[in-house]
Amino acid sequence: VQLVESGGGSVQAGESLRLSCATSGFTLDDYAIAWFRQAPGKEREGVSSFRTKDGSIYHADSVKGRFTIFSLSGENTVYLQMNNLKPEDTAVYYCAAARQPFKHRANWLDAAHYAHWGQGTQVTVSS
Repeated sequence: VQLVESGGGSVQAGESLRLSCATSGFTLDDYAIAWFRQAPGKEREGVSSFRTKDGSIYHADSVKGRFTIFSLSGENTVYLQMNNLKPEDTAVYYCAAARQPFKHRANWLDAAHYAHWGQGTQVTVSS
């Protein structure tokens, strides 16, 4: 399982960014894929997760209505579209994958339930 993030950068508040997570070594339909973020001095936070197999999608309350997680048919890349970015969105963003089905809704955005991780990409939002 390999995950490689890209698309991070520095933007002004209110602008948009699209992060990409290129996946390989596994069948995307069989895994839950999630985006997490970690700001300096803070714990890693689940942002958005989904599974193409059953259409399950979950977002943290802090990003609902602004962030979208999706993949395109025929591609092995998962995207995180981030609109109306805020300074508090500044963090290193990580892509993660989990093979096991989740028993509880909270598990979808819990880093402890994801075994595979990318290297991260920095997102900086200035006010």
